Amino acid sequence: MAQSRPRQRRRSGKLLRWFAGFILLALLAGGASLFFPQDVLTVESGPVKADVLVVLGGSNNADRLRRTAELYHAGAAPRILCSGEGNCEANQAWLAKNGVPVAAVLLENRSRTTRENAQLSIPILRKLGARHIIIVTSWYHSRRACHCFEHYAPDLAFYSRPAYAAGPLPSPWQPQGIRGHVRSEYLKLLGYLVRYGISPV
Repeated sequence: MAQSRPRQRRRSGKLLRWFAGFILLALLAGGASLFFPQDVLTVESGPVKADVLVVLGGSNNADRLRRTAELYHAGAAPRILCSGEGNCEANQAWLAKNGVPVAAVLLENRSRTTRENAQLSIPILRKLGARHIIIVTSWYHSRRACHCFEHYAPDLAFYSRPAYAAGPLPSPWQPQGIRGHVRSEYLKLLGYLVRYGISPV
């Protein structure tokens, strides 16, 4: 009996160290997400060629469109799919004014969320025979967007070339508008993991 007590103490001490280590790692991860959000939230594939560019509607839409036009003119992909309810036609018109042929732009105008962007765009991409797809969205949205598409079509290759409208973000406190999007994005990443099983990694 006396010998089992030191063993129990050692086991308790080991569990305590594991727990303390876990808490420390969680605090470090939380600090990194607050002070280096661009490093945590951005998925950037670098220069790649694909069959289609998919530009997601939503906030900072003009920046996403500018990035899409830039990639199209650089030869990243020959076609563009605009995804998102409410602004697809306007996006197509903007792209046309900026040198993208109307015939090169397809529309998916029913989706209202990132998840629906993926679910409703993927059948169109399959019909086109696309195998390699570049997702264009804002940098802080790129992780959730890219993993969402991968979740629903693991057989296709998705790349991310986000818009960096706000430029590098040295702290979570500036600019004010981006801070709100960043905070919201962490909650949405957690929500998508819990509700839909979409992993952010």
